[in-house]
This record gives sequence, C-alpha cells and structure tokens, in this order.
Amino acid sequence: MRLGFRHLAATTMGMTFSLILLGVYTGAIGAGLSCAARWPLCNGAVFGLFPADWPSFVEWFHRFVAMITGFMIIGTTYAAWKRQPRTDIRWASTVALVVLPVQVLLGANTIWFYGPVAQVLHHTAALTIFAAMTATTAWAFQSATTATEAATDADTDAGADASADGSSGPVRL
Repeated sequence: MRLGFRHLAATTMGMTFSLILLGVYTGAIGAGLSCAARWPLCNGAVFGLFPADWPSFVEWFHRFVAMITGFMIIGTTYAAWKRQPRTDIRWASTVALVVLPVQVLLGANTIWFYGPVAQVLHHTAALTIFAAMTATTAWAFQSATTATEAATDADTDAGADASADGSSGPVRL
C-alpha cells in the first residue's frame, strides 16, 4: 500500500495535536522553568540528552517532538505545493509553515518570560498551526474522495453507455 499526501497530512496533524497536549503538560508542571530562563540551552547544555530531573526531561522531550513536528510541517507544505492541484490545500499548509517560526520564538518567550501572556500566545499559535493542518488534512481526504467518486461515476457512465447500445456493460456485484 502506497501512502500518499493525505496520510502525511494526517500524521502531521496528529503529531501537532500530540505536541499541543505535551506542551500543556510541559507548562502545567513548569518544565520551562527548569531551564533557568536560558533558551535554547537548558541546564547549560545545547542537547540535554541526560537531563538532571523530570521537568528538564519533559522540556527537552517537548523540544524534540516540536522539532520532528516542524520538519513534518515543512515536508507537508512542500508536498502540497509539489503535488496538490488544489490551492486551498496549498495555502492551508502554508499558513502552518508561516506560523511555525513565530511559534518557535513564542516557545522561547515562554522560557524567558514565563507567565500567562507568554503561555496564551504560545498556545494560540499552536492552535493556529493545528487548525491549518486540520484543514489541509480534511481537504486532502475530500479531494481523494471526490476523485474516487468521479472515477466510479465514469465507470458507471461507461457501463450505461455500453448497455444502451445492446452490448453488455461491466458486471457489478
């Protein structure tokens, strides 16, 4: 089975949603505070592969999942512009891509200035990306469904035309 664009979009949307949930947990336990207002560093390391405590691990894991999700958003947008004829799919994925660097800076802002405003802005950008990826995915599946229905209708019409002239049309079970 060949996985196509709609599966990439759905996986990216799922990763984005999972990242939002992880971000809520990260903020709830104050994991960003474990980095002592140093971003991109945390506990003096660029890559905290062996963090000192649970909050540091959660913060680094959130960053790691965010990096993977970011690359998936880039890939989804590239694939949309390369392979999708529908402009709504292209532009929805582009919205997610454009908001992505803003989201990264807002994430850094939650480390530097931990507070309600920083958290709200960070989550607003996350939900904007999620909404854009949801639209991308929904429209990609809609396109696939529409294409399948069009092919089925074409087969049915061909069968009806063949039957009209006295020949036997395609057999449907």
